[in-house]
Amino acid sequence: MAKSAATRPAEHIYDHDTIEIVGAREHNLKNINVTFPRNKLIVITGISGSGKSSLAFDTIYAEGQRRYMESFSAYARSFMGNLERPDVDKINGLSPVISIEQKTTSRNPRSTVGTVTEIYDFLRLLYARAGEAFSYLSGDKMVRQSEDQILDTLLQHFKGKKLVLLAPIVKGRKGHYRELFQQIRKSGYTKVRVDGELIEISAKMQVDRYKIHDIEVVTDRIVADPKDRARIGQSINKSLKEGKGIMMIMEENGKVHHFSKFLMDPKTGLSYDEPAPNSFSFNSPYGACPTCNGLGQINEITEASVIPDKSLSISRGGILPLGEYRDIWIFKKIEAILKRYKLALTTPLKDVPKEVIQILLYGDDVPVAVSSVKYPGTEWNTKFEGIISFLEKQREEGSEAIKKWVEDFTVSKECPECHGARLKKESLHFKIDNKNIAELAVLDILALRKWMEGLEDRVNDKQRVIATEILKEIRKRIGFLLDVGLDYLNLNRPIRTLSGGESQRIRLATQIGTQLVGVLYILDEPSIGLHARDNVKLIKALKDLRDLGNSVIVVEHDKDMMLESDYIIDIGPGAGRHGGNVVSEGDPKTFLKGNSTTARYLTGQLGIPSQAERRKGSGDKIVVTQAHGNNLKNVDLKIPLGTLTCITGVSGSGKSTLIHDTLFPILNTHFYNSRAVPMPHKKVEGLQHVDKVIEVDQSPIGRTPRSNPATYTGVFSDIRDLFAQLPESKIRGYKTGRFSFNVKGGRCETCEGAGLRLIEMEFLPDVYVPCETCKGKRYNRETLEVRFKGKSISDVLDMTVEEAVGFFENQPKILRKIQTLSEVGLGYISLGQHATTLSGGEAQRVKLATELSKRDTGKTFYILDEPTTGLHFQDIAHLLDVLQKLVDKGNTVLVIEHNMDVIKSADYIVDLGPEGGEKGGRIIATGTPEEVAKNPASYTGAFLKHELN
Repeated sequence: MAKSAATRPAEHIYDHDTIEIVGAREHNLKNINVTFPRNKLIVITGISGSGKSSLAFDTIYAEGQRRYMESFSAYARSFMGNLERPDVDKINGLSPVISIEQKTTSRNPRSTVGTVTEIYDFLRLLYARAGEAFSYLSGDKMVRQSEDQILDTLLQHFKGKKLVLLAPIVKGRKGHYRELFQQIRKSGYTKVRVDGELIEISAKMQVDRYKIHDIEVVTDRIVADPKDRARIGQSINKSLKEGKGIMMIMEENGKVHHFSKFLMDPKTGLSYDEPAPNSFSFNSPYGACPTCNGLGQINEITEASVIPDKSLSISRGGILPLGEYRDIWIFKKIEAILKRYKLALTTPLKDVPKEVIQILLYGDDVPVAVSSVKYPGTEWNTKFEGIISFLEKQREEGSEAIKKWVEDFTVSKECPECHGARLKKESLHFKIDNKNIAELAVLDILALRKWMEGLEDRVNDKQRVIATEILKEIRKRIGFLLDVGLDYLNLNRPIRTLSGGESQRIRLATQIGTQLVGVLYILDEPSIGLHARDNVKLIKALKDLRDLGNSVIVVEHDKDMMLESDYIIDIGPGAGRHGGNVVSEGDPKTFLKGNSTTARYLTGQLGIPSQAERRKGSGDKIVVTQAHGNNLKNVDLKIPLGTLTCITGVSGSGKSTLIHDTLFPILNTHFYNSRAVPMPHKKVEGLQHVDKVIEVDQSPIGRTPRSNPATYTGVFSDIRDLFAQLPESKIRGYKTGRFSFNVKGGRCETCEGAGLRLIEMEFLPDVYVPCETCKGKRYNRETLEVRFKGKSISDVLDMTVEEAVGFFENQPKILRKIQTLSEVGLGYISLGQHATTLSGGEAQRVKLATELSKRDTGKTFYILDEPTTGLHFQDIAHLLDVLQKLVDKGNTVLVIEHNMDVIKSADYIVDLGPEGGEKGGRIIATGTPEEVAKNPASYTGAFLKHELN
């Protein structure tokens, strides 16, 4: 089916059951034609950088988006901007396109699993309409009464008693209220009750304006007699009107009873506003906790963050924000305070009394005398505001740079008001089946479904009528999340803490929920972060999406996904300039008969062999004892040093909590004095056997086209130094800065060193065109005249990593950094390639190469989080080769991974489980892959057994 555009016959009849792409040339695609069936599950695969994303996202998705935008009027398009037409001759049979990528996750702490899936929105509606309110003062159920109910209660409980009816006007506020008393008097009332005391209203009457007051109007005095029912009814009506729906009754002995048309606690008089859905939203001022503004955490400057080491004296930098002693005003003030207590700046802080430290941190009202330098013999008397008080003030009012500096001394801690529940206390006292909405938000999805089971039987008739429809919607959405293997998440989990695969699967669950038909979905490696056990659920979810009548395209390297698909397209054969062709395509049966690299890996002709011998390590260990953050159940983690160790387990079993949130912050704090607070644990041993820690995660290397592999790895600085050392540069007086495209001097000023210029068009897409002055070379003519081995600085940026390795073979400093880029399988990218065009897997490997190019000490501890993201079988073999070489030098490599090829190549495995969420958090199996494979309790072991056989 794949032909070059040149050999295609002129007459071409289009089949409506297929999607046809003709002459695709985006990025590295070589003018390819592809035809695949509609309403099927299509997998696009190929080695990293071969052009898979260029075909799926930059061609098919971009054209679908562009056609959708073109359906708007020219007027509307002028506001939205237009999309550039992808470099393709034509696409036939294209449906409306929805893309579910890894990169589009929100960094906003207010965006949670509950808000994205809309489950929390339905829960808010449920609690607003069917929740029962309880008083946070007495714990009693709140009641709301109509006028008739208040009248019946009054006649029944106070029969024959003399009563005073009161309407509350002012509750707990300061002021003299002179005008208010005049107004009450004009309305015909003669008495008021001020702070519990009945007073006759007199002319010019007022109260103490600086004290807090409660003021009620006496609306009537009655005897509760059923004969006077009509008159008492009128008085109650008048009282409720004056008190805006609230009234009080006072007996002769002074005892007061509260009544309200709204929710009220009859015992204490506490009343709540009528609940609405936004009363339960932590993103709305009506529902959010006022202390933390609905975030559940507050940032605080603590004594420990300002004085981390009490063995130091103030003069030696014991107070971190001040640094070491200098002859400045603040040190003189502190010296004067210490003199008062017979202490000196050289006294270690551990010997300074607690009350003195409190004064230093928070200040006091006693003036401090400091001798004047300008006027000898005189003293300045000023109050000392305290270090923490000063920092707090700067955090509120300082410049951006100052605020950033103060951030170094702040730590996040749980909000003392709502204890992490995010909502104000009134909202937390609305309950259904004895649970408030915040308690439901911290249950994992599986436990939430269990609580929902049979809920209709546990609520009253009125609640049941209201809740039925809402519960149906919630259950449907929970079902979709369970279908894609996310049963371990809870609704409160911030979206920014999810892996790329998890956030994709949440959006996938949301899309299944929309029940759209006739749509083309494009997904980017949805299996990332998914254990082999849960893969089945994901494939079933994608097939369900297909069976609704949609076409599903998945860019994927997963073996099971390929074999379960309806059609496979393999792009290759190499990466970058060596890729961009359709190597093989067809349904799985046809595809496996082909001779492409992917097909040979799938059939087992090629494979990644596991190690013949497992390393025993150096004999030393790092041991973390009783880690119990999040869902961890007091686990003891032992990592043998000098080995390739794999942390495995089903999604949500606690791998990230154990490594990213516990072990890494411990190591980071130990080596680099980081202020990251590790999750709770008892102790850690063996840190003396390691001398540095390096973490390589999946975040992008840069968000602008100015960032590129050469600048990120630091090799560009060395290349610029080399150019500055050339005789031509020295004659012209060029320094290193001359060869930077980010600063004035050597760069082309027309495009400011970008090499491209943005041309804004009113009704057509904005286009990037090569700069007409420098022709895309980024530098001015004078800079480009300096050449090394016949190449200018711009030519060097355009070289691929492969070409650069040969070019700089006699420059060891530069070669070492470029060589590592080549070793991690990035030989095809150019040194100056824009960071925004790198895939997730490529960006992670640029980071890995940057770390590998630094000199290792043989005692380095590397932590990698799913480094196989975006890697083809062949790339995984390259990566393992690099990691094994690191371990051979004596370093320790710790990998969090689900990929069986990596797991079977490890020396030691720590498997967490058995399930995700609350049912996880235990270490199920440890040992070599062979030992873990024999453990019947381990899910990883079962799949490993199959791989090893």
